Amino acid sequence: MRYLTESFALGALRRGRPVEQFLGPADSPQRPGIRYIEVRPAKTRYEIYLHTLEDVGHETFVDVGEFPPLSTDDEEEEFGRLVATRDDPLIALAAAEDATGAERGRWVNAGMVQDEYFDYVVAGRPANSSPDGHPWPVPPPPKR
Repeated sequence: MRYLTESFALGALRRGRPVEQFLGPADSPQRPGIRYIEVRPAKTRYEIYLHTLEDVGHETFVDVGEFPPLSTDDEEEEFGRLVATRDDPLIALAAAEDATGAERGRWVNAGMVQDEYFDYVVAGRPANSSPDGHPWPVPPPPKR
């Protein structure tokens, strides 16, 4: 079972383990990219990072942690952009989902996002949905 139930995702966070979700391609007219969101425990809080990376992988290179940031203008992007912090793991998951369109039933343990990326590459990098036919999350419009 790849995807974590809500209780397993919360359990991982409470044990100090991050959870991640592959969000699919990043729209960039200059060069192709990918996105994933990470909820990471940090002392007494939970940090939410959005990673937007250049899509430089292939079937034998799927370590997304080694991919360069899509935007080289933003120094913060090197390790992901901190989207939010929350005090409670459930509220952190909800904040990550609100910020990116991520879905509750699609969280994976840390490192499994590479398997998600591998499936994406093998499937020919589908633009509209994941290899299992699930539509890619659509980020909400920016708040004004």
